[in-house]
Order: sequence, then structure tokens, then C-alpha cells
Amino acid sequence: MLSKMIKMVIVLAIFAVASNAGKYDKQAQKDRKALIKYFEAKFEDPEKNRNNFFPYSTDKELKENITKGLKHHDFAIGNYAFSKQGKAQYDEIKEMPPYEEFIEKGEAIYKKSKVLQKCFPDTKISGEYPYFDKKKNSVITLSVAINDCVTKAGEKKLNLKKGKIAHIEAYFADQSKQAGKKTNIKINSKKAAEAYDRGKKYYYSQRGYLKLSCASCHVQGAAQRVRNESLSQLLGHTTHFPVYRLKWGAKSKTSDGLGTLERRMAGCIKDEGQVPPKADSKEMKELLYFMAYMSNGMKIDGPDIRK
Repeated sequence: MLSKMIKMVIVLAIFAVASNAGKYDKQAQKDRKALIKYFEAKFEDPEKNRNNFFPYSTDKELKENITKGLKHHDFAIGNYAFSKQGKAQYDEIKEMPPYEEFIEKGEAIYKKSKVLQKCFPDTKISGEYPYFDKKKNSVITLSVAINDCVTKAGEKKLNLKKGKIAHIEAYFADQSKQAGKKTNIKINSKKAAEAYDRGKKYYYSQRGYLKLSCASCHVQGAAQRVRNESLSQLLGHTTHFPVYRLKWGAKSKTSDGLGTLERRMAGCIKDEGQVPPKADSKEMKELLYFMAYMSNGMKIDGPDIRK
């Protein structure tokens, strides 16, 4: 009898936690579902929907280069999801991906570090970050978590945008991908919901002298061409980091071309005509929290390549 009562209490406790979590992320769930619906509608038939979604695209581009009929999980590979020409180049590069050596470097760093092994006994964790830490009352990104781990042990602080931290994250991402892990971001408190809302506000707010927002390019402007590149979409943006960018690899002899999500977002925000927040700032962490939640349920497929 006592055993049955204990089981009942556990079940009720789990139900209560789930109910509260649902309460706190109710709006976020609506946002995510609306985003999926928007992009599926946008790419259902680009030629037919040109007046609503592609007013500046040419007939040839809509007919020959933009893929139609895309569904939710197709969007995980950025603009290669809809760009036929880009996808062909992507598939060619993926035959000998330039990021493989960095997965190996990250694995070597992890296996030599008792500190990292203690902090992260499970390496299949990419989809669990960022998360909201109730004790610290702050969003914790994977980059920040790794840095906190090594600095608390008295080791040197790592660059949050590239180098060793990107190598470690590449190893974690690859482990997560091999295990079939999905993005699983939780909003389970009022404070977490508020952090999500601030990240969402940052994403949709116009800033800088160009008066652009992240959404200007990656929601409304997704698939529009800027010079020779098509703008990628918010949906699935966080699933493939860290990434090897051909631009980063060719930029400097000292750069290995691999970068974290913080590095990419800082560059993107700078392109908007504004000063980007620091990689470990409240603004950056909450922005990534919002972005990651929008990719909930999508498979981790990092590290990956981008131009």
C-alpha cells in the first residue's frame, strides 16, 4: 500500500512539473508553431506565392533555384534547404568536410581534461543548451558553461567565439548528432519565460543605423538574395553549430575557420549596422535562448559548413 502511495506521489509531482512547464512556455510554443507554419507556407509554392513572399525574386530564380514543398525538418540545413545551386555545392563540400579535423581536436581536448570530463560526463548535450539556470537567474549557453568549467578549475579563460571552445563544441555536436539527439530547450519558470521574451524582442527589434532586425533578413527576408547569397531562415539556425565558414577559413592564416554561434551572431549583428553584444552578455545569451527554442524538436546536425 505504501509503495503504491509513493508511486502516486511521484506521478503527481511529475504531472505538476509538466503542467507548470507548459504554462511558462505556452506563448513560446505558439511562436514556434507560427514560425513553422509561416516557412512552410512561404516555400509551399514560391512561384505562386511570389507577391506575398518573393516580390524581388526573378522568374528564373523562383523556377530554377528555389525548392518548393519544404516541411519543418527540411529547414535544418539553412539556406541549402531551398537553394538548389547552393545545395549542390554543399553536397560536394560535404564529401570531404573541412571540419572533421576539429571534431578530432575537440575529442582530444576533452579526453585529456579531467575537468571537462567531470563537468560534462555526457557529451551528447548540444541540444540541451542554452538553458535557464534558476540559481544563477541567468541563461547559460554551452560556450559559457565550458568556460565556467575550466576557469573555476583555475585554467585560462577560453575565447568564446573560436579556437579550443569551438573544437570542444564540435565534438559535443558530433556526439549529439550520432546519437540522434534533438534540440530540447525548456522554459520552466517565470524568469525563464521573461528571458525568452527579451531574446525574442532583441531578435525582432530594429537597431543600428540601417534600422534592421535579425528578423528583417532571416524571417521576412529568408531566401531573398543579397549579392550572391540567399538569406537563411531562423527555423533550424542553431542546430548545426559550430560551423566551418569558408569565409573564416580564407580570412586569415591563423584562423581555422571554425566558429561558435556567438561568433556568427556577432558578425551578423555587426552587418546590421549595430554594435554586437559581448559573447557572454545577458543580451547575447537570451537572444540565443530564443533562437534555440525556435528549433525545438529539430535534430542536431553540427558541426557543419557555411559560406
